Amino acid sequence: MEANDNRYKYIFDEILSLSDDGFIVVDTEGIITDINDQYCEYLKTTKEEAVGRCIKEIIPNTKMFDIMKKAYKEEGAILRLQEQRDDVEDATFLVNRSCVYDNSKKVIAGVAQVKFRLQTLDSAKKLIQEYAEFEFYKEEYRKKNNAGYCSFDAVLGESPAFRELKKKGKKAARTSFSVLLTGETGTGKEVFATAIHYSSDRREKPMVSINCAAIPAELLESELFGYEEGAFTGAKKGGKKGKFELANKGTLFLDEIGDMPLAMQAKLLRVLQEREVEKIGGSKPIPVDVRIIAATRKNLYEMMQNGEFREDLYYRLNVINIEMILLKDRQEDILELADYFLKRLNNEYKTAITLSKEVKECFKNYSWPGNVRELDNVIKSAFASCENFIIQLSDLPSKMVSRHRFGTLEESDGKKLSQMMDDYEKNIIIEALTRSEWNCQSAADELGIHRSAIYKKISKHHIKQFPEK
Repeated sequence: MEANDNRYKYIFDEILSLSDDGFIVVDTEGIITDINDQYCEYLKTTKEEAVGRCIKEIIPNTKMFDIMKKAYKEEGAILRLQEQRDDVEDATFLVNRSCVYDNSKKVIAGVAQVKFRLQTLDSAKKLIQEYAEFEFYKEEYRKKNNAGYCSFDAVLGESPAFRELKKKGKKAARTSFSVLLTGETGTGKEVFATAIHYSSDRREKPMVSINCAAIPAELLESELFGYEEGAFTGAKKGGKKGKFELANKGTLFLDEIGDMPLAMQAKLLRVLQEREVEKIGGSKPIPVDVRIIAATRKNLYEMMQNGEFREDLYYRLNVINIEMILLKDRQEDILELADYFLKRLNNEYKTAITLSKEVKECFKNYSWPGNVRELDNVIKSAFASCENFIIQLSDLPSKMVSRHRFGTLEESDGKKLSQMMDDYEKNIIIEALTRSEWNCQSAADELGIHRSAIYKKISKHHIKQFPEK
């Protein structure tokens, strides 16, 4: 029996020596009967000095007496050091404590395990970070999918010119060549970039976007390439992955590439040539496989001629060039886009608002200098201000309505001049009254006429506060 006990003692001692954790065993009087070297090292004692002493002499705030007296188990408790220790980097530990029963369910001892080495927690943190990144990409994919921007078949627009543009985009998606999207603000460059990515064989990998104009020049390098821990003051613990690493095997969308500083252009060119990035403060390059889609509202060729954009980078990016079309040049798509934006708002707010015939005509005749983005904003503004579930001319910006009225006058040669002027005056008064919430004095002040004059005109034109829609 004694030989068997010794055998288990040796096995127990070996197990305790293999662990990075601290272990301690006490009897019912609180006398230490066993302790491993790891715990001794932390307590700044030796096994020979500790065994046989009361645990309170070494650990004054011990809970072992309470554990044995009340006969319970405690798992995952947080232990924090009360005193400062220069040799302990993190003063927070996880502790498991328990009483020990014999065959008759009598408490005969108490044991505790202290986790000093928190590599398991560090690994968990890394896994959590990677999982968070995965969830981020999954959520981005879901949002793109719900927005209907996952392929060219879902990109709105069936005008002949835009159909040809989508064909070009589909061809670009079959390769991994760099694409340069050019065109004015609001023409849908990001939508096209997203469609190219999700129509390509990289669709299962992330598409990561960065706006080169929105990030300060001094931060752009760390955003693109990442940094190692301690690379500079303020660098977060563990470092940070750059956009290139995050987009590995996928697509990196460089929006407003024309605003990238020359110094960063040189570093970007090197990455495109070498197919590897080096983090700030890093010592070894990291290979990356990234498809580049860049976009700009600027004339890069002109900038290149003026020395404002690197020629070698320009030709690296401009393997496939897609020039986006102005909204005024795809007139057939205006109402389709307007209906789409309005339907999206109706679904969100559970309404059934529509566009009046006059508004549709106004939309078709307007030049849309802000392109699709302006159309989206106009729809939102009109949606917020309209009454009786129909968007009227009075709900639109005055600049749009004025241009529409003048255009209508020029085209209405079948009407007498006096009738056309009356119609124009009537609509001007209705718009002023609508903006002033039908306060005649405010509307008269806006129009620069006396209040009695506006009453006469309301009567003359048979204007009702809520005209028939």
